[in-house]
Amino acid sequence: MEECPVKYALSILNGKWKIQITWELNQQEVIRFNELQRRLKGISSFMLSKNLQELEKQKIIVRKQYNEVPPRVEYSLTELGKAIYPALDMVGIWGTRAYNEIHNET
Repeated sequence: MEECPVKYALSILNGKWKIQITWELNQQEVIRFNELQRRLKGISSFMLSKNLQELEKQKIIVRKQYNEVPPRVEYSLTELGKAIYPALDMVGIWGTRAYNEIHNET
């Protein structure tokens, strides 16, 4: 890898939605498209589909389609996708600290 590992990681999770998608998938073992869209307030079907395709290509998520009527598609994290959880958890801790320091200033 020629570039910085942090820059590479951020290039995988770039954009408004990928980190949020990854977080929501981490909260559920398996989730269907419509449920994921309900959890991500403000995301369009097109944008969710595009981000899911990119995350699948980057081996962060797995898409499993069942040959049923009506068709059922489920998404889950790969082992690589699950490995980001400690970092996201730390970002959450940092976010709480930042919020408290910013909003508790007098």
